[in-house]
Amino acid sequence: MEKKYISLTYDLMLKDSDGKLYKYESATRERPFRFITGIGYALDLFESNVGSLGVGDSFEFEIPSNQAYGEYSRENVLELDKGIFLRDGVFDDEHVKVGAVIPLSDGQQTFNATVTAITDDKVTVDLNHPLAGEDLLFKGIILESRPATESEIDAVLHPKCKGCSGSCSNGDCKNGDDCNCEGGCGDCK
Repeated sequence: MEKKYISLTYDLMLKDSDGKLYKYESATRERPFRFITGIGYALDLFESNVGSLGVGDSFEFEIPSNQAYGEYSRENVLELDKGIFLRDGVFDDEHVKVGAVIPLSDGQQTFNATVTAITDDKVTVDLNHPLAGEDLLFKGIILESRPATESEIDAVLHPKCKGCSGSCSNGDCKNGDDCNCEGGCGDCK
């Protein structure tokens, strides 16, 4: 399957509790959504709806929740012991607050969770994707659609760094090497 580089605008519309559409987010001409098809960056149904369109074509389609980010599951809402959020023996209220998206790990993988409540001894987190349970309505225009170059595909599949963001001893990183920088490798593609 040919991998295509696509750049487009879109408005993502959701329905409120009364069934009325509202704009959730947008990609504009100044800040378009850019992706390469066939590498899992965009939802499958999103790709199939825009993949065959040409420059200047407009689109409007809906992706049902079960084919987007899944149904909302109460089982993905957990109450965790507040003690796991201690830094230097003190609760990390700088980062762990209601509404914050925090990384959690099960020892094998890391995933994001939204903090929904904090009590004296528990932190409630929601592991559902923020758009779980939502039908997604997209409207937009194709700005660019062409075969992706090998270098574009490689840049997405194997990101390399162009420099260091920390304090390098020599200030010159080569070949994606992070130079053992304090801040790690920065300015990644």
